[in-house]
Amino acid sequence: MRYGLPVIAVVAACVVSSLLNSYTGSGLGYVLLFPAVAFSAWYCGIGPSILATVLSLLSVAYGFNPNIHALAYPNTAQSVAMLAFLLASVMVVLMGETRRRQSETLREAQSELEVKVRERTADLDALNRNLRDLSGRLLQMRDDERRRIARELHDSVGQMLAALSMNLSTVRNDMLQIAKAASTLTDSESLVQEMVTEVRTISHLLHPPLLDEAGLSSALRWYVDGFSQRSGIKVELDMPDDFRRFPGELETAVFRVVQESLTNIHRHSGSPTAKIRVRERDHEVLVDVEDHGKGIPDEKRQQMATSGTPGVGIRGMQERLRQLGGTLQIESDGSGTLVMARLPIETPAGEAITVVDRSAPYAA
Repeated sequence: MRYGLPVIAVVAACVVSSLLNSYTGSGLGYVLLFPAVAFSAWYCGIGPSILATVLSLLSVAYGFNPNIHALAYPNTAQSVAMLAFLLASVMVVLMGETRRRQSETLREAQSELEVKVRERTADLDALNRNLRDLSGRLLQMRDDERRRIARELHDSVGQMLAALSMNLSTVRNDMLQIAKAASTLTDSESLVQEMVTEVRTISHLLHPPLLDEAGLSSALRWYVDGFSQRSGIKVELDMPDDFRRFPGELETAVFRVVQESLTNIHRHSGSPTAKIRVRERDHEVLVDVEDHGKGIPDEKRQQMATSGTPGVGIRGMQERLRQLGGTLQIESDGSGTLVMARLPIETPAGEAITVVDRSAPYAA
């Protein structure tokens, strides 16, 4: 192809020049052959361009004047014209070869750059995977530590407090005749009972046993009832009664999202009510937590939307969901906040947090 195209171009120029030779003279041959030489030098390389130059000179010398014998030598004017054509062709060939080599160097540099970019991208992807794995391991270690602390509180401190309560009760029964001492012991026994209850509550909040034994549905209902009693916030839990069991990591992530969202409502929103909605749809677990409080302040919402630096609690939810391939979206305005978590049941594909201003027209 590299040698065929120059030959075709020269032959085409010769044919056209021969047809028009009687009207324009032999000078048209130079005009038509020079672009053929330039094309060969620019696109086909130095070998094809030399071939095109030689064929053009032969065509100029013998191809355009049928009255000249095939072995006749050209006259002085023709020789000068051929020499000028040869010099011009050599310059074009040299320029084309220089341009071709520069293009080849540029292509090699571009290829090396693309290889380096691919290598850097692969290194960056590996670092990101390592960071995600490390974050997942840290979250898992924190859950394991919470589970261990909860077990220790329940098994050791709780048992000792229960024994102390029984001892105080025995002493109180033996000292009924001393009213003041009995009253003091009664108060002490009440304090111990409150301590037992508080230790049990803390232990369950660190890692509720129902989450491992009975599943997410029972654990959420237990936590929501206790939260409503402690905070005075009326919480509605919309969750199917036949909600099935899922892997432990997924159930823990959903429970922590609900726990952190309710904690934020109690601390910041001032809402008297909250609603939790948990569903399974299209191979995903959907969790929505909504309140009707004062919402996230504008400054904080803009900071979360632009710089991507949410608070510690939201960042913890985001990391949990990202490890499982889920997403976290927060919509907030002056009339409340909606936290939406999506967790795939099978295929993880983690995404970043998105904060939406619900007061904007498109948010409706």
